[in-house]
Amino acid sequence: MSRAPLTACLAALLGLAACAPAGVAPRGGPAELDAAQLLSHVRVLAADSMLGRQVATRGSERARRYLLGEFRRIGLEPVGTSYEHPFTFRPRRDSTTTLPGVNLLGKVTGTRYPDRYIVVTAHYDHVGVGKAVNGDSIYNGADDNASGTAALLALAEHFRRHPPAATILFAALDAEEMGLRGAQAFVDAPPVPKEAIVLNVNMDMVSRSEKGELYAAGASHYPFLRLYLDSVAKRAPIRLLQGHDQPVPTKQDDWTFQSDQGAFHRAGIPFVYFGVEDHPDYHQPSDEFENIPPNFFLGAVRTIADAVRVLDRNLLEIQRAHVAGRRP
Repeated sequence: MSRAPLTACLAALLGLAACAPAGVAPRGGPAELDAAQLLSHVRVLAADSMLGRQVATRGSERARRYLLGEFRRIGLEPVGTSYEHPFTFRPRRDSTTTLPGVNLLGKVTGTRYPDRYIVVTAHYDHVGVGKAVNGDSIYNGADDNASGTAALLALAEHFRRHPPAATILFAALDAEEMGLRGAQAFVDAPPVPKEAIVLNVNMDMVSRSEKGELYAAGASHYPFLRLYLDSVAKRAPIRLLQGHDQPVPTKQDDWTFQSDQGAFHRAGIPFVYFGVEDHPDYHQPSDEFENIPPNFFLGAVRTIADAVRVLDRNLLEIQRAHVAGRRP
């Protein structure tokens, strides 16, 4: 298929529905998300030149330079004096040495509630270069998590053009693969008042599902979120399910602490985690850009963007419900 028809087709897939249930979905026209650019972000971040983006390596630095360029191009406001927020961590509890990591933070100030925050996160690191499989030793991490990082950039660009009601802080986090270290550094020393952070929306592996299913985890811990996620699921272009967040044994794995939302949850901040179930290429060199099905990926990003819009428009009620410990 030629590039022009593909771009037109993907752009159509990414248009958000303007209609929604009263009192739940945002008003306004469809969202404009650049489909070709979204896919280009994944292609760049999952390229062999990034060397698997392992924390504190040349590959990580290259990915960070690319993301910094995109933050500037989009026009995100720095959080504090810089986009870059370095931290250090011990790779193991018994380690006597530390490794450096860098979180990248930018924001779009809210038009109605600038002192309340949604923190949208995605980790940009992966596991680097390792044991060769079929002659390939670079673990590119296209789905894990170039896909979530690309989605973060797409959402940042959209909300820069269509300002949210509350302030959205976009955080490309480092060292998730080393134990959620970037997320933990964020919540240990938040760049904004912790009590002003109403919600975390995390994206980790959002581009591949043989069943066409994207999961939204979090409502089992925070039931007041279920209404809003249900409204998004009814009009989603892919199948949006809720689950993988039960702290008691079920047929599903509990993802609560399996990605960066775990650090926010420990800090008492409600979360919604968007992700897919594992596939055969998970943490393998074969997790490459060419294996991402564009239709599902683009539909997933469309769905997440819709969800963030819904949550943003209802953020005061979400905050009240969380404080009161009740359903909205």
